[in-house]
Amino acid sequence: MSHTSEFLIRHGAPCLFAAVFIEQMGVPLPALPWLLAAGALCASGKFNPVVAIGLTVIGCVLADAFWFQLGRRRGNQVLKFLCRISLEPDSCVRRTQNLYTRYGLKGVAVAKFLPGFSTIAPPLAGMSHVNVCRFLLVDGFASLLYGVCFIGLGFVFSNQIERIASAISQTGGSALCVLAGLLAIYFAYKFWRRQSLLRELRMAKITVEELRQKQTAGESLIILDLRSSLELEQDPGFILGAIRFGISEVESRYQEIPRDREVIVYCSCPNEVSSARVALLLHRKGIMQVRPLLGGIDAWRALNYPLDFSKPEST
Repeated sequence: MSHTSEFLIRHGAPCLFAAVFIEQMGVPLPALPWLLAAGALCASGKFNPVVAIGLTVIGCVLADAFWFQLGRRRGNQVLKFLCRISLEPDSCVRRTQNLYTRYGLKGVAVAKFLPGFSTIAPPLAGMSHVNVCRFLLVDGFASLLYGVCFIGLGFVFSNQIERIASAISQTGGSALCVLAGLLAIYFAYKFWRRQSLLRELRMAKITVEELRQKQTAGESLIILDLRSSLELEQDPGFILGAIRFGISEVESRYQEIPRDREVIVYCSCPNEVSSARVALLLHRKGIMQVRPLLGGIDAWRALNYPLDFSKPEST
């Protein structure tokens, strides 16, 4: 028996729970290897499958309940925090918002199988004021399905997993060093991509002071509010004259944007990545006078510039 197997047999239960809980809390450490290993041990009769699935469900539900309550109480602040720490700026947050807006609580179940999405879906459910019991019921079912699927895969492919574990054990610490090195390269690459993108997007930003000066001077501007419907429900104020323009609609509606006027786009992510991405996209579509707003809606509000709380118009 390999040292890896011995370790899993002795400490498998707390390790499995910790791995699942940590991943669901948003730490980029995958729980999948632990779930597969637990399934392999279940196939050999060295681990109780009911216990393995139960620990997975408990770990998921505890982490999701935490994020659900934070989303209900803090709303956009939670999304901004997740956006700030994300390796893919706010793109994961934005895609999960679109997923939840489209499918509702079904999106919580789907997101459970998508790394990164599973952490963001629960606070979105909290922001939408879903009933707590209903959320826990759906989330518990999704967690059960998640545990059964991946532990079941480990059970079915237990022979292959045991061979891999044995090979790793025989190579000693060198394999772990290689794995650690690959993970370090992956995170370094993601960090480099994030920084490169942010440097690229600093080129043509407009400050809130400049935008306000243009407004008071009577310049004819097109201002696009890119926030999702959930964000607008939590924070209904928008910049005077802004037009509601969902990010998912940009590809299909960009021809509605006048090309002879300056276009300002803004969102609520702390790095304004969404607005900057849209600015680049519109620029590629031939709309050259487009600039992301530095600091987004939060920077505008911080200087006490006027906000409109009526329903934003659409193009």
